Amino acid sequence: MTDRIDEIESRLNELGGRPEAPESPAAPSEEEAPDTPEETPEATPEETPEETPDASPDGEAPALRPPSPPQEAEAAHEHAEGELRIPEGYGALSGGADGRRAVGIVVSRYNGEITNRLLERALAELEEVGVPREAIMIMPVPGAFELPLATMALAKTRRYACIVALGCVIRGETPHFDLIAGETASGLQLAAIETGVPVAFGVLTVEDREQAEARIDRAADAVRSALEMADVFSQLRAQAAGPLS
Repeated sequence: MTDRIDEIESRLNELGGRPEAPESPAAPSEEEAPDTPEETPEATPEETPEETPDASPDGEAPALRPPSPPQEAEAAHEHAEGELRIPEGYGALSGGADGRRAVGIVVSRYNGEITNRLLERALAELEEVGVPREAIMIMPVPGAFELPLATMALAKTRRYACIVALGCVIRGETPHFDLIAGETASGLQLAAIETGVPVAFGVLTVEDREQAEARIDRAADAVRSALEMADVFSQLRAQAAGPLS
């Protein structure tokens, strides 16, 4: 057995020893590497940078630019001017500002800077149409909410041909404005309906003080409305008492 092994080893030695595993081909060096062009990313077209708002100098978030102011539009008219025309052939019952009548004025003390001016304007208008001072009764109340109750009490005395209610309600940050303005208007109307005495609405319901100051003449309008309605009612009663023509 050993002789057989020795014979195999001798033959292997004659063939040059044990076969060695073939060496793996070495990676080509940089000098031997073939010249192959490197792939480069295709150039993308330049994008136009988006416009961004200018940053503030202190590094804070950029402030939005205010929109350009719209062109000033013509101020809309609050009323359609013109006189009422009654066709010929119809009977008409209309009144005027008769200075022979007694007038009651109920005025709110709240927002006194405005209501003082309303009262002054109303008294000036009464003087202009010829109502004497002794025929005028002024009844101050705390605020606009108290105007309806005072108006009804004054009207129920039957001493005054008409009542002028003066006040000012300016809108604030709460629903208080809507409640007071609405209740004042409906309460004054109720006083007129229940008593049959004309009540003129001279209460300003405005957004701010500037609007109130621009509407002081509403007091004069209220005086003329009250006197006209009182004159119409007087004619109506006289007509109802006499024979129809």
